[in-house]
Amino acid sequence: MTAPDPSVAPAEPPPAPAARERELTAPVSLTLPNGRLNPAAVGFARSPLVDTSGIAGRRGWGRNKRWEYWNVITPTHIMALTISSLDYAAVHEVWVFERATERTWGHGATVVPARDVVLPGSLGGGIAIAHAKDLAITVTPAGDGEVWRLHAAIPGASFDITVTRPPQHDCLAVVVPWSTRRFQYTVKDVALPATGTLTTDGVRHDVPSGSWAVLDHGRGRWPYDVAWNWGAASGTLADGRGIGLQVGGRWTDGTGSTENGVVVAGVLHKISTPVVWRYDLAAPLRPWRVTGGGLDATFTPFYDKRSKTDLGVFASRTDQCFGEWSGTFAWTGADQVRHEVGFAELVGFAEDVHNRW
Repeated sequence: MTAPDPSVAPAEPPPAPAARERELTAPVSLTLPNGRLNPAAVGFARSPLVDTSGIAGRRGWGRNKRWEYWNVITPTHIMALTISSLDYAAVHEVWVFERATERTWGHGATVVPARDVVLPGSLGGGIAIAHAKDLAITVTPAGDGEVWRLHAAIPGASFDITVTRPPQHDCLAVVVPWSTRRFQYTVKDVALPATGTLTTDGVRHDVPSGSWAVLDHGRGRWPYDVAWNWGAASGTLADGRGIGLQVGGRWTDGTGSTENGVVVAGVLHKISTPVVWRYDLAAPLRPWRVTGGGLDATFTPFYDKRSKTDLGVFASRTDQCFGEWSGTFAWTGADQVRHEVGFAELVGFAEDVHNRW
C-alpha cells in the first residue's frame, strides 16, 4: 500500500469542503436506548461532553472498540501506552524510545478473549487498567479530568507521568457517523504539559518541563476494515503561546465530520475541511505534507515505528513516524479578522494505519 508521493499532486482532486460542523455545548449521550447513534450527538465539542457508557456489553458485540492511548514526548525520550478492548480481544502496548540512540523498549499483549482490562464508560469516569504477562498499565484521572496519572511497566522500562490540562484549555471531541449502527467518538487532546519520571534498565530519567502529552480517547462501533491517517504535535510559538496540531484523514471521509483542528493558546480552531495528505509509504522517512482549511504543514520524520499483526480475523499494519512539524496556520476569528501563526520544529508524529478488526 503506497500513499501519494509528496512531490506529486494527487491523482484525484481533494475532497470537497465539509459543511460547517455543529458545535456541541451541552452533555449528550452517544447512543439512543436501542443502541443506535443518537443524532443529537453528531458534531464536535471543545470539552468531553459526550456520554459513551452505551458502548459495551452484548449490544453491537464484535464492533465495539474502546481505547485510551497516551503519547508523551520529552527532550530525550518518547513514551506511549495503549489500553484497549475490541470485544473479542484486549490489545495493549507500552513503548519507550530514546531519541539520541534510537534504542527502544517495548512490549505488547493481545489477550483473547478480552480479560483483565478495565475501561471507564466515559472519559474521566474512572481508572483504566490493563494487566497481561510482563505488562501493567493504569491511567488515573483526577480533578474532573484536569490531571491524569500515567503508570506503565514492562521488562526493562517503566514510567510514572503526571499530565496537567492548563486552565481553559480546549480539546477536540468529535462524533463521526458512518451510519446509525457504525459510529465513533474520539477525543484528541494535544499540547498538555507533562512531568514525572522514566526508568530504563534501572536508570532514572526526569521528565522535565517542556515535555508534552497527547491523548487519543476512543469509543465507538467500527466497520471491520478501515484505514486512517493521524498526526499530532505540541510545542510553543515564538511569542511564547502554546500550540497543538491535530489532523486526521481517510476514516472520516464522506461523514461530514473531521478530526482536524489547531489549538493556539488553549483555544481550538476547528478545521471542518478535510485536509489533504501527501507522503510516500514506500519511503516513510521522506517529508510528509498536510494542507487544507488554512493549514500548510510539512512533517519531517526522524524515526518510523513500524508494526504488523496478523491473527486471521484481527490484523493491523501501522507506520507511526516521529519527527518535526513546521508550517503556517491561518484562520478568521470571531472578530472577523484574519489571523496567522507560523510554527517550526514542533515534535510530534504522523501515521498511516490499516486495520481489520
